[in-house]
Amino acid sequence: MKKYGFGIVGSGMIAEFHAKALQDIPQAKLVAFTDKIPDLAKRKAEQFGCASTSTLDELLALDSVEVVCVCTPSGTHAEAAIPAAQAGKHVIVEKPIEVTLEKVDAIIDACDQAGVKLAGIFPSRFVACNKLVKEAVHEGRFGKLTLGSAYIKWYRSQEYYDKGGWKGTWALDGGGALMNQSIHAVDLLQWFMGEVDRVQAFMDTLVHERIEVEDTAVACIRFKNGAVGVIEGATSVFPGFFKRIEICGFQGTAIVEEETLKCWRFTDETERDKDLRQIHDNATETGGGASDPGAIDFANHKAQIEDMLKAIELDENPLVDGREARKSVEIILAIYRSAREERPIALPLSE
Repeated sequence: MKKYGFGIVGSGMIAEFHAKALQDIPQAKLVAFTDKIPDLAKRKAEQFGCASTSTLDELLALDSVEVVCVCTPSGTHAEAAIPAAQAGKHVIVEKPIEVTLEKVDAIIDACDQAGVKLAGIFPSRFVACNKLVKEAVHEGRFGKLTLGSAYIKWYRSQEYYDKGGWKGTWALDGGGALMNQSIHAVDLLQWFMGEVDRVQAFMDTLVHERIEVEDTAVACIRFKNGAVGVIEGATSVFPGFFKRIEICGFQGTAIVEEETLKCWRFTDETERDKDLRQIHDNATETGGGASDPGAIDFANHKAQIEDMLKAIELDENPLVDGREARKSVEIILAIYRSAREERPIALPLSE
């Protein structure tokens, strides 16, 4: 496999995770940072030993940049992703891929027209125990799926929102506890359970001040396979707990807390099941972002970037391409609409 040059757009905390991941991948080379505030890009470039550019256009003009990682505020992803695609660069976009379906579809269309690969960052799909759950669903080990739920009871201080500038705004954050923090769990839930048929939800801003978006939300979900479930998302719960996904069927149940298997039980138990329970018991090594957004590891970002490079090499779709990344955004937007209009909302959405 050849070595690919990467450019990173944005210089915030998440850009560091991309940079660290790239430094740990032999087939990747971090070429340059860019940012609307050039001094921030310059500082990051000095930190990671690469170049910086003053504008996005300058970054995209570099022949040595073949893949662009978009790490800007959520509501500005299209501003970087679309020009990157039009410049012939493959594109990796942080979650959420964008904050409206119109913008998401514009990114997907731009990449399709340019013939470049597009990936949306959902590193939780690359966690070992989550891959096991997906495999078990595919093999039918749960029998008929009956309940699928996600619980994201996290904590963010008032200072977190006050110092962020764009955090807590509809225009740039796209939402609050659901769109920013819970989207990883929403993505996993629909990946395991399948397409969502409709939602009914409540949401509110219960404790934080000076934010436009929700800090607490609950949604009831009906999946197209007939199963039901719940999504609870919050940044209002002290001290913050690991995200928890529960997948239940008539013949089995799997419960994952962050990277740990809390339950792995099936009517057709195998010797491998016993080994898996031991291997993945207490496997979580970080705080998972439950109370500190920086308390995550870059290992799964690394795995996802490696998946993107493989897709480029083999001319395949990455595991989380643009259309896959779109699904969680649509579910969350349906939840928001349901809470605002106080009624069930069916999917797919029409904007």
